[in-house]
Amino acid sequence: MSNSSTAIWVIGSINTDMVVKAGKLPSPGETVLGGEFLMNPGGKGANQAVAAARLGSAVAMVACVGRDVFGDEAIAGLKDELVDCSHVYRDDSRASGVALISVDEKGENHIVVAPGANSSLSLQHIEQSFNHIPDNSLIMLQLEIPLNTVCHVLTLARQKNCKIILDPAPARELPDTVFQDLFLITPNQSEAAMLTGIDIENSNAAKTAAEQLLEMGANNVALTLGEQGVILASPRGIKVIAAPAVSALDSTAAGDCFNGALATALVRGATLNEAIEFACHAASIAVTRLGAQNAMPREQELESFA
Repeated sequence: MSNSSTAIWVIGSINTDMVVKAGKLPSPGETVLGGEFLMNPGGKGANQAVAAARLGSAVAMVACVGRDVFGDEAIAGLKDELVDCSHVYRDDSRASGVALISVDEKGENHIVVAPGANSSLSLQHIEQSFNHIPDNSLIMLQLEIPLNTVCHVLTLARQKNCKIILDPAPARELPDTVFQDLFLITPNQSEAAMLTGIDIENSNAAKTAAEQLLEMGANNVALTLGEQGVILASPRGIKVIAAPAVSALDSTAAGDCFNGALATALVRGATLNEAIEFACHAASIAVTRLGAQNAMPREQELESFA
């Protein structure tokens, strides 16, 4: 049974990340000699859950893993981070999800995901979990689980007046009906380009894409531009929110950290503008560290943020 005080529900993926650090990312057909190898807990859903939990939020995870050592370790790791795992389901027929990640010396990355049991998160699982999700909850979603499962979450969330934040990653086309149920959508440049068809080569194109996502039905848009900050588009207009300047080591978890921190600020009563500023600050810490969940800052590291 989930804690009635749970503030954030994360419905999404759990993976094990296998990371290789290399001087450069390979071109098609090219082999490069890498350096350090790391095996870390990951998955966009789990990363966002840990990001929010480390910042002091009460978080519950709804997900599916295999009945294998990767699944066992993922659940144990989330519990160590004080994430409620009573709605993490087990699949006897599929392996837990894995992600193969290459990171270059500038912190840029290539990621290939084998979803495994994440693909087994079903409509029945969602309905079972929604029996425990209170009205007016904040729910975080990503696209590493089946799209019909995501759409079912939106339908049930609407009935309970829940607030949905969708991180549309990995990038894919979405049904038009999805956008109207979103309090906030948080694409990066490539995801916004996929959703809108706009080639985002500069800030003006990014603003146009953000405006188009509003027109498509999203209530608010936070289009992330890495070190260039975030474009916030809302019915009140468009503004650019700057990101702190840092020396990036690994951008793998930047987006997940941003989303988890943003959700944390919102449930504490911040305005959307304030929440994005807080999230940019948190993400600027995460990119200075290797890994995904390991890179997420803790609450005390952001105490100086006003």
